[in-house]
Amino acid sequence: MAVPARSLPLPEFDDEDHLTLRDFQRISLLIGERVGIKLPPAKRVMLEGRLRKRVRSLELTDFADYSAYLFERGGLDSELPHLINAVTTNKTDFFREPEHFEVLVHKLVPALLAERRGERQPLLKIWSAAASTGAEAYTIAMVMNDLAAQRRDLRYAILGTDISTAVLEQAELAIYPADMIHPVPADKAARYVMQARRPGLRAEVRIAPELRKRVQFAHLNLMDESYPFDRDVDVIFLRNVLIYFDKTDQAAVITRLVGHLRPRGYLILGHSESMIGTSITMRQVAPAVFQKV
Repeated sequence: MAVPARSLPLPEFDDEDHLTLRDFQRISLLIGERVGIKLPPAKRVMLEGRLRKRVRSLELTDFADYSAYLFERGGLDSELPHLINAVTTNKTDFFREPEHFEVLVHKLVPALLAERRGERQPLLKIWSAAASTGAEAYTIAMVMNDLAAQRRDLRYAILGTDISTAVLEQAELAIYPADMIHPVPADKAARYVMQARRPGLRAEVRIAPELRKRVQFAHLNLMDESYPFDRDVDVIFLRNVLIYFDKTDQAAVITRLVGHLRPRGYLILGHSESMIGTSITMRQVAPAVFQKV
């Protein structure tokens, strides 16, 4: 039996503004060239959602006006940092992939100190190369501070870098929603996490000054041809970032970062990433952990 046409649900009218295919492709190409992040067609709706606030804040009429502002009216230079902040994914957690911090404490640091046994208190340099809001850098600081207190034969310094200026500002403040601290072991949370004296609408915590002074944050685009940082870094964390790059960009980024490692230094990738397809010769010492040879 046929259903009368009038009883069929009417399609919802979509009155929201949308990026044209041409404008999406122009923005996608720009982001790919400047940042290395690939935006396939499936990311079009996500991009629109993240850019709507920018369109309103610039008092532009719609996405077509925004695209014209970027590409025809000279707004690209001033808008690019905001565009990058909008498209970058900033998934981060304290003690994410915790096995890496166990390897750092029990294998990498002892090996690095053995290499430099002639130095009284060697300075170990550790770089979180995609630091996001700082959870990884402060996790490293927690485990290194505990280790330095136990051994008393090392010093450490931590650098955190990211392409997004927005997340770097939060990393420097070191203020986080209280529930984000749940993965931090209780003993470390008691020492290194400060509770708000006057809780507001959202419970927040802050990393203790003892750790904040050990971590420096700086802006960095991994797609740059060179990085203005030391070339005697002991350990570089680059976890869960390469998955957003194509193979060519992955190899280029790894090559540049390895150039900043001291001989026999270590590169730590995400568990879902690998060194396959790169021309860099490194020795795997643990899952997703590689040593410069």
